[in-house]
Amino acid sequence: MAADFDAVVIGSGFGGAVTACRLAEAGYRVLVLERGRRWEASQYPRTAWDAWIWDNYRPETKNGWIDLRIFPHMTVAQGAGVGGGSLIYANISVDAKSDTFDHGWPQEITFEELKPHYKCVGQMMNVQRLPEGQWTERTKLMKEAAEKLGYGDRFQPLDLAVTFDADWKYDLPDPHNERHSRRFTNPQGREQGTCVHLANCDIGCEVGAKNTLDLNYLAQAENHGADVRPLHLVNTVEPVGDGYRVSFDRLEDGVRHPGSVIGRLVIVAAGSLGSTELMLRCRDEYGTLPNVSGFLGRNWSSNGDFLTPAFHSGRRVSATRGPTISAAIDFVGDRSIDGHHFFIEDGGFPDVMGNWLENRAGKVPLRFRHAMLVRSIRYALRQRDPLSTMMPWFAQARDAANGTLRMRKRWRFFGKKRLHLDWDIKESEKTMNAVVDMHKRLAEATEGKPYVPPTWTCARDLVTPHPLGGCNMGQSPEDGVVDHTGEVFGYRNLFVIDGAIIPEALGLNPSKTIAALAERSAGIIVQQGR
Repeated sequence: MAADFDAVVIGSGFGGAVTACRLAEAGYRVLVLERGRRWEASQYPRTAWDAWIWDNYRPETKNGWIDLRIFPHMTVAQGAGVGGGSLIYANISVDAKSDTFDHGWPQEITFEELKPHYKCVGQMMNVQRLPEGQWTERTKLMKEAAEKLGYGDRFQPLDLAVTFDADWKYDLPDPHNERHSRRFTNPQGREQGTCVHLANCDIGCEVGAKNTLDLNYLAQAENHGADVRPLHLVNTVEPVGDGYRVSFDRLEDGVRHPGSVIGRLVIVAAGSLGSTELMLRCRDEYGTLPNVSGFLGRNWSSNGDFLTPAFHSGRRVSATRGPTISAAIDFVGDRSIDGHHFFIEDGGFPDVMGNWLENRAGKVPLRFRHAMLVRSIRYALRQRDPLSTMMPWFAQARDAANGTLRMRKRWRFFGKKRLHLDWDIKESEKTMNAVVDMHKRLAEATEGKPYVPPTWTCARDLVTPHPLGGCNMGQSPEDGVVDHTGEVFGYRNLFVIDGAIIPEALGLNPSKTIAALAERSAGIIVQQGR
């Protein structure tokens, strides 16, 4: 049966975008099926009535910006749109530690093996560090806290997938005004702007300073003929002839329109939850991939994400100014604390109310609007600094990676099966408490008062934007779902290439490692002439 495409890529996050780009560059006919929308800056959610939420059970009408999955003791936040997780992540582009790959990974995956791919990702994402003259108050507080506790050598500014203008300064008149963003055309031919510290990284950068995947890897894929189709929800993958039939629903005007394509190769890249759920349904519900490893769904990790807010009375911290994260205090690898590995980061968040008010001000009917008045209102709103004394201390940690994803009926015997997470915090509890203790120490060293979330102290509940695992790499079907290239054991030319294949918690931001693994896998596919 003739294939419609050489490669069908399911998902457009750090795994799917990289793979689609490299295969398209090599001349493959590439189709990318993305469940979410293609977002433009003018469409980013800002008001209460905008499309904030993706509802996995009503995507026909609820196909917004972020997908929140609530499981017992764990909530997972995921991006939904062309560009996947890059739309909502905090821009951090950091290599995993070399010791990460010493245990639990296929022997082919080593730090030295990934080094050239890490470099390639950094170049493609145009990573930069926040210029020292633009350090936020949070960055300065982080450095001070590290030094006061004797960890000054562990403090480090982080590489960010953000474009900065060295001439921008906080003492410019109305510094956060978009007119200070310098416009340019990136190497992939897409228009962007430079950062003016709006702090909207997680909800869409309106000036285009955030180097999201739709502006680089996916743009490059499209430049080489890749077909990227938003609002396509994949249901099944089924072997046919020398390829696979991918069946999907196209979402349009609140209605599902069924369709299918055949790909010679299929790359599942729907994220840790999405890829694992698709594979589980294909194996256990639809029977289209019956021989997928029994290891499917195991060794899921939240990557130890944690947030501890602290209030620094009388000190301006300004969490709603600057990039969401800019620096870290590194306790990962051989620099651990009592054997616990974690990565402390400064945190920020958007001024949602300010964004909403400014949006409304800009939409006053012309007959009621005076240009000078509107400019004055917007200027006043940009001077807002809500919760100016609050410091959100972030962290990732190497948790036990002992979660299990499986399909289960919501009401036991009734209804359609849904993805369920079995998560036992006991093996990770000491590590998470070590994070909390460090957050407390750092806050108190800078005269702040930390408030540990009651969701942790009372319920042992966690939230993560960095889900990992479920379709883990392994040496064989006995200890994994895919091999070192991401190819599914027992299914030639069917790959999983995204965060689902990472078999252990990294203890720091995972996007660059996911992308580096995808660079490596795509290179092998092309080299082997698959």
